Amino acid sequence: MKTLIIGNRQRSEKYMPDNAFTRSMEKIYVPLGENDETILRLASDVQFIQVDAIGEVSARLIENMPNLKLIHSEGVGYNGIDVEAAANRGVIVCNNKGINAKAVAEQTLLLMLGLLRTVTEGDRMVRAGMQIQMKERRMLEGIAELADCKVGIIGFGDIGREVASLLCAFGCEIYYYSAHKKDDATEQKYGVRYMQLKTLLNTCDFVSLHAPVTPDTREMVNDEFLGLMKPGSYLINTARGELVNNAALCRALTEGRIAGAGLDTVAPEPVTSDNPLLGLPEETAGKILFSPHLGGITTSTFKRGFINIWKAFEDVSEGRRPQNIVNGL
Repeated sequence: MKTLIIGNRQRSEKYMPDNAFTRSMEKIYVPLGENDETILRLASDVQFIQVDAIGEVSARLIENMPNLKLIHSEGVGYNGIDVEAAANRGVIVCNNKGINAKAVAEQTLLLMLGLLRTVTEGDRMVRAGMQIQMKERRMLEGIAELADCKVGIIGFGDIGREVASLLCAFGCEIYYYSAHKKDDATEQKYGVRYMQLKTLLNTCDFVSLHAPVTPDTREMVNDEFLGLMKPGSYLINTARGELVNNAALCRALTEGRIAGAGLDTVAPEPVTSDNPLLGLPEETAGKILFSPHLGGITTSTFKRGFINIWKAFEDVSEGRRPQNIVNGL
């Protein structure tokens, strides 16, 4: 049997489980962005495809691989896979649902704490020999503990729930908004209460985004959204940069309508130097704490993900149904 691996070869080899099944598989590696013609020339007879979460598997590939049985995303995302073409051919498409939930939840709290404790400015001040000046200033300004904060979670899937679990340990008051209210048992388990979006924005000291990008959620964080947020509150985005209108966020920060933002994801990606969020005046720039979209790329995330992928390949090869099918087969 053969597997086509679209993406980073070194990462695939590092995290691939070492067992009899993986050793028996012939593997064909191609980099992200390789054209369909080359891929078909090298790998038209494969049974399986493993593809980077931002990679593409076109209808042309699917329709010209007669032995293809399963396409598996390395991550949660599978936007680049033509799931309809796969379904029409009877090819299963799977993702790694929930694989990075714990890792992204940790990154979310890191950004919250980093904003409350002004960690980047504090680091710079200590290095500049101004530790006491910074300490004195922050004592006068006041530093909130996370336990003092009301936190609103928008989107209550795998990651939103992990965020709530971590926040419970800090003693936060936690609210959530999602398309559908959860049952009482789920709310009790995660220590959360449902709020309508407008009320949540008016109430919470932190608003944390954990929603997928859809036509309804794209740039949901706009002038109206930010205008509803509680004065002095913070926006956290460890979901997708496309949820935020960058110009609107720049205005809210510059005008002081919100206190700050913690961003692990910024659109478009890769982030370039002409992004308006990177060109704010000095007095505003410090209100943003960036991280380079590494919330979900921990070692444990990759280990879990590659175990899932190769288990799915083995399941299909032995006639079993794999987990996390996303195209309805």
